[in-house]
Amino acid sequence: EAVEHVVAPYRVQVEVQHLRGVPPVENDPGANRLLEAAARDVLGPDAVQATEQSLGGEDFAWLLTRAPGAMARLGTRAPGGRAFDLHRGDLVVDEAAIAIGARVLARVAVLAGRQPLPGGPTAPLRNIPNP
Repeated sequence: EAVEHVVAPYRVQVEVQHLRGVPPVENDPGANRLLEAAARDVLGPDAVQATEQSLGGEDFAWLLTRAPGAMARLGTRAPGGRAFDLHRGDLVVDEAAIAIGARVLARVAVLAGRQPLPGGPTAPLRNIPNP
């Protein structure tokens, strides 16, 4: 109604559509514990650091509306290197981070494989217990 009043002097028609963007990333608590445990196993007890919440969108959030999971940020800056914004053309990534991330994800798989699935083998992976 407010928009119609704004455009009325111009004698135009207006249609308002509200399109929702990407939902927020909401890590499953159990999956988050599993990911943290794997990172600490692979990288040491001080490897996991809390970061400030980001206001950016992330399409992984759509997956998390269908299945439990956890998203973490993997440090990709070379030690002592310059910090780059992820969306700049001059971003420089320490490619050693790829192997580190793969090792952490492999450890997640090992830890997850040791746990019975709540509700049986075909149940959704909600509320994964502590490893």
